[in-house]
Amino acid sequence: MEPLFGVVLGLILAVASPAHDSCTCATNKWAVCAQEGPGNCTCRLPGSDHPADCSTLTSKCFLMKAEMIPLQEKRLWRPPHGVSGSDGIYSPDCEDSGDFKARQCNGSSSCWCVNSAGVRRTEKGGRSLRCRELVRTRWISMELRHEGSSRPFSAPDVAQALTRLLESRYQLHPKYIAAIKYDPPLIQIRLDQSKKPRGDVDIADVAYYFEKDVNNDSVFPSNSKLTVSVNGDALAIEKLWIYYVDEKPPEFCMRQLAAGISAVVTVVLLTAGVGIAVLLILRWLRTRTYKKFECKEMREIKAPSLELP
Repeated sequence: MEPLFGVVLGLILAVASPAHDSCTCATNKWAVCAQEGPGNCTCRLPGSDHPADCSTLTSKCFLMKAEMIPLQEKRLWRPPHGVSGSDGIYSPDCEDSGDFKARQCNGSSSCWCVNSAGVRRTEKGGRSLRCRELVRTRWISMELRHEGSSRPFSAPDVAQALTRLLESRYQLHPKYIAAIKYDPPLIQIRLDQSKKPRGDVDIADVAYYFEKDVNNDSVFPSNSKLTVSVNGDALAIEKLWIYYVDEKPPEFCMRQLAAGISAVVTVVLLTAGVGIAVLLILRWLRTRTYKKFECKEMREIKAPSLELP
């Protein structure tokens, strides 16, 4: 009986293990998944408790909200090397669709407006601050710098490799890749998406996933590490900068410009004032010198008339 029991137990474990292992989210390692029956694996997003669609990228807003959960509350599913909130991440307010709400607040007093990528685009204000609309981030520029390689890469090969990466790993349609420029060791990727049709991934989500990959804090499962190969040679990315350009200019730019103009005007006025003061002092000194010289000349002229014949 004991051998038979061992065989039965082994079969049960063999059947149960794949089902358990398969209940994971392919596009979000932080999603909390549970097997609710044969072939029924459901995943939810921590922080917002929304259902996770593991067939596509998770929205940046939901990802940032998940990252703000205290580490001790998600240590069972988040690796210990996860980043903290020191990189500018905040706990955002998200729409049910995963979009950022136009107004974001930190605590009870500080609020600001963001674009569709969740990046602040106004000065911070109080609770009375109003954000009329969520301004769309039309295009994103990602600038990379790679490590040295044994042989130089060609620009077409680099563009082809990165296009393939964006399409296969991040599910981005090539039509949203406006340009890829290469000036060793710098690479610029420009993503252009004025409108996001239903079913297409957002370029802001792509940029966020890519940023996490480069910073060795991938949102994908741990066995899905970022690798970029150009004709068989590894393209190791060591630095990444991301710039967001909205359909409308940021509203705090004009304030900063006004402050800059005010500073320039102040400097000019101070310089002019100092110059005028110096001219007045020089004129006063010149006048005093002239009067002294005139008095001396008058005394010399009058002196001979006093002599007796």
